[in-house]
Amino acid sequence: MASATKAKKTPAKKPAPQKSAPKKSVPKKSAPKKSAVKKSTKKATAPAHRDLFISWDRFHEDSKALAWRLDMPKKWVGIIAITRGGLVPACIVARELDVRLVETLGISSYDHTNQRKADVLKLPQGVGTGKGWLVIDDLVDSGNTFKIARNMLPDAHFAAVYAKPKGKPTCDTYVTEISQDTWLHFPWDLTMQYSAPIAEQKTRRA
Repeated sequence: MASATKAKKTPAKKPAPQKSAPKKSVPKKSAPKKSAVKKSTKKATAPAHRDLFISWDRFHEDSKALAWRLDMPKKWVGIIAITRGGLVPACIVARELDVRLVETLGISSYDHTNQRKADVLKLPQGVGTGKGWLVIDDLVDSGNTFKIARNMLPDAHFAAVYAKPKGKPTCDTYVTEISQDTWLHFPWDLTMQYSAPIAEQKTRRA
């Protein structure tokens, strides 16, 4: 009896791994450069000045307030008004404090809205170094006027109705401080007219 022979199974050959084609090197795209945004170094420009209009009533009240601050136990010898702006407050203070002797010191440093080099136009008479005297102006702005006056009257007391930061160190007494960029318009320089709203004024300055 023929013996059955088992057929040997030959293992199936594994397919040879296919070599992948070499990858082509693709140059990397450089990221687009951000456009340099130049920061503006310019600061928002503030208006050249701000206008403040002073009425007769307000100026009278502020001048009387100055008189209250100058009401000393010892009476002043006299008042020296810085002309022309100091004439009006000097008159009010002289009346309130019952000062009868009033002199003038003529110093010109303004042409309406422009401040320029100060010129001495007139000197007060018989005041010596100014001891016991009261020097009055409507406004101390840069302080140049009071600096000139102090050189001539080192012992006087200097007072103004309004004072700006630059001029404050030259002033002994004042009533109201205002910002340096504020331009005061006094009542003797004004007439009644239309007043534009602040918003409209800003548009005109832009």
